[in-house]
Amino acid sequence: MGARDSRVNIARLIPWVDPTVGQWSAEARWLRWLTFVWLGGGLLVLFSASYAVAVVEHGYGLHYVMVQVLWVAIGLVVFNRIVHTSLDRLIQASGIVLLILVALVALTLVPSLGVTVNGATRWLPLGPFMIQPSELIKPCLVLQGARLFGRWHQLTWQTRLTWLGIFVGILGLILVQPNLSTAAICGLTLWLMALAAGLPYLYLLLTAGGGLLSAVVSISLKSYQRERIVSFLNPWADPGDKGYQLVQSLLAIGSGGFWGQGFGLSEQKLYSLPIQYTDFIFSVFAEEFGFVGCLLLLLFLGAYASLALLVALRLKQPLHRLVAVGAMTLLVGQALLNMGVATGVLPTTGLPFPLLSYGGSSMVASLSTAALLVRAAREINLDTPVPLRRRRSKGGSQEPPALRVLDGGSAFS
Repeated sequence: MGARDSRVNIARLIPWVDPTVGQWSAEARWLRWLTFVWLGGGLLVLFSASYAVAVVEHGYGLHYVMVQVLWVAIGLVVFNRIVHTSLDRLIQASGIVLLILVALVALTLVPSLGVTVNGATRWLPLGPFMIQPSELIKPCLVLQGARLFGRWHQLTWQTRLTWLGIFVGILGLILVQPNLSTAAICGLTLWLMALAAGLPYLYLLLTAGGGLLSAVVSISLKSYQRERIVSFLNPWADPGDKGYQLVQSLLAIGSGGFWGQGFGLSEQKLYSLPIQYTDFIFSVFAEEFGFVGCLLLLLFLGAYASLALLVALRLKQPLHRLVAVGAMTLLVGQALLNMGVATGVLPTTGLPFPLLSYGGSSMVASLSTAALLVRAAREINLDTPVPLRRRRSKGGSQEPPALRVLDGGSAFS
């Protein structure tokens, strides 16, 4: 038994040989494999987008891909740990993790510790790598948001205001880095979770107004953010400076045409397109796969979101339902925002494409968020146990088979 248990525990670290998958709900199995398809496609797109620049910067074309694979391995270990832990336990444990990550976000503001890149201090050094705590904090915000809004009507106003103050403080810390895009997606996720929880519309409208006011204040105080808004409205007015990023992104997307240039054949990534393997990786994808590829990507995201919403509708516990809504918003919503920036629908901002863009913190956070969604789908079987099949004994009476206690603290036959 000991050797068998050891094999099972090791298998949980390897998603493709997980022996418990057959006991999951159909939605959980579909979300699991759609996540792996998204991840595998993302590594291929990253390979194409980063190969040339990696040769120039590091003398080795696979540099960024190999580093990304390392973070994928770490992310998959976290992924499998989450999908084998009940949501109730994850929600309870996430409070401590959230406090630790908030402290790390605060440490980025310490001049001797925080690392500044492109005018924003969002990173902390971790040996040869850098981590971005504001990315890692996203799945914890989903869990704690579900904990607050799922029990909203049972809590006192003191508790409600305390947690709302904590959320506002976290978003404020992220905004000070400055990181308007991450603060915006985190705030939007919490707001949509509150909407799904059925909070009064007056509270939601007041919160939305406060968020817009905070964004206006941030833009008023940060000159580079004002310049991005102006260049977003008319990037061709200054295509060599303020509007350079968006203009080059639009040229790459337009060059893709209907069928695309072909995998690995993007020309903009070689010469003009900036940060092509992070913020504008979708532009490379659009140039190489064209309108057809972009349409298929949108259909894929639509299928992923629809399946996630189906999970939310089938879950009976409010907290679990809100976790599914929040995880779906983070993954699909952030992907759509990244596409909106690349196509000029939204102002240019540094928001990675989940599971595509290069970045260790983003990869681990995205896989953790996807794991929360898969785990929420697994809770469907636990919320609605399958009927017990009875077998007849020799005396003609019926007796239930032994129950198997699965991970997560639930049992069914």
